[in-house]
Amino acid sequence: MASRRRIPARIQQQVRERAHGLCEYCHTIEEWQHILFTIDHITPLAQGGTDGLENLALACFHCNRHKADLLLGSDPATGEIHNLFNPRQHVWSEHFVWSADGTEVIGATPTGRSTVAQLRFNRSRAVNIRMADVVIGRHPPAGDPRLNE
Repeated sequence: MASRRRIPARIQQQVRERAHGLCEYCHTIEEWQHILFTIDHITPLAQGGTDGLENLALACFHCNRHKADLLLGSDPATGEIHNLFNPRQHVWSEHFVWSADGTEVIGATPTGRSTVAQLRFNRSRAVNIRMADVVIGRHPPAGDPRLNE
């Protein structure tokens, strides 16, 4: 098994600053988590990705784990295979919207739906945590689109 290369601290800091403290996939806020987010290779090294800044994204533990080395996912609405969301190529608000109550991420496009399903954005524990965070006003992140109530 190949050893993992360590991404330099300077690059890690640039990734964190660019992400404004959000998981670049599910938009969970790092500040309120017990585990620091990881630096994800958008295109995995095993598939030709690099350690370059444009191939790195800030990811929460769950998104990083469920994305693994995947680039594609199935759209649950059609069964068709689509690219997963790429934070360097896509705009979050064009592919996702928060439910009216702010607890679930809704995929607005085939890429969005495929990503929501593959990365399990709406697993029950995440939704329950978001419910509590909505009540105290720290979720969803400012500026994220939300369905009208």
